[in-house]
Amino acid sequence: MKQILVLACFLALFTTNTVSAQQDKSKRASPPAVVTETLSSGATLTIDYSQPSVKGRTIGKEIAPYGQVWRTGANEATVFEVSKDVKVEGKALAAGKYSLYSIPGEKEWTIIINKTWKQSGTQYSEAEDAIRFKVKPGKANAFTEKMTFTVAKTGKVALAWGDVLIVFNVK
Repeated sequence: MKQILVLACFLALFTTNTVSAQQDKSKRASPPAVVTETLSSGATLTIDYSQPSVKGRTIGKEIAPYGQVWRTGANEATVFEVSKDVKVEGKALAAGKYSLYSIPGEKEWTIIINKTWKQSGTQYSEAEDAIRFKVKPGKANAFTEKMTFTVAKTGKVALAWGDVLIVFNVK
């Protein structure tokens, strides 16, 4: 009886440690990142994402293929959250949590803010799109190995990755 109790305790401890290790997102190849900024409009914008690395690959070919919907990050869908109603590139977006996808292109990227925020990055449904808009990709000043979002108080959102820079505005 004592051996069974010891074995049960050991298994419980092992299972707890295994589950804990599986949930530690910092150990992933594409680590998690969060950027939060309170905009001059008073809205707080948070982008919660995982940072894929370029690793010598070509954006638009081996990673984030041109013309295909991409989760704009890695692992789970990137979460785009606003605390108040805002306008994103002039389009109204109600306060709430959303997922962020894109369709990369050589001359134009389509940015997609989707109503379903808590999902795998590969479970995109166009029927759930809240808004879409197009932006022209720019050339980054410096190479960025891990995809990185920044948000300025002015509402300028920038995505830097490799030598690509994507910018859009939230007001």
